[in-house]
Amino acid sequence: MSNHYYTNQPEVAHDRKKWTFPLRGKHFTFITDSNVFSKGTVDFGSRVLIDAFDDTELPEGSILDVGCGYGPIGLSLAHSTGRHVEMVDVNERAVDLAKENAELNGIKHVTIYPSNIYDDVENNQFAAVVSNPPIRAGKKVVHEIISGSYDKLAKSGTLTIVIQKKQGAPSAQKKMEEIFGNAEIITKEKGYFIIVSQK
Repeated sequence: MSNHYYTNQPEVAHDRKKWTFPLRGKHFTFITDSNVFSKGTVDFGSRVLIDAFDDTELPEGSILDVGCGYGPIGLSLAHSTGRHVEMVDVNERAVDLAKENAELNGIKHVTIYPSNIYDDVENNQFAAVVSNPPIRAGKKVVHEIISGSYDKLAKSGTLTIVIQKKQGAPSAQKKMEEIFGNAEIITKEKGYFIIVSQK
């Protein structure tokens, strides 16, 4: 039985909830459900990433949100940056919710579809890849998100991830340094690190 939020079809009864949350100057309404990550509020790590993300120095192009869940990171960045955002998640319930939440909040410049990490992502010229990686899926998955991002980015594009210090931030930073040759911690808040690498 696959009941983790990082599986493609969680076998758990629905428990839909609707609530609002302010992100980057807009009050978003989100619908969430059982077996999606952080279904009662926008989790703290995602909030720190959303607040820290800056696209002003990035090349032209879209943003990719890997492991988008029901959509808070991708939708808020689409709203605040005006860029097109692709949003992917292995969890099909989360993907359906993200689509519903995009419509609910009038965010049109997004493309949302199921993908196991980068398996079904065709674009390889993203200005940025962002991720709040599914820590419970294990270190291997987190490191695949990091290593696979390099080939998906345009020159000077960035990978931005949020990860708790106690849940592997040092090893994630080391992996980013190994892949990109650089990895800067741009924000630390309550044990959450925002780490950025540039191609």
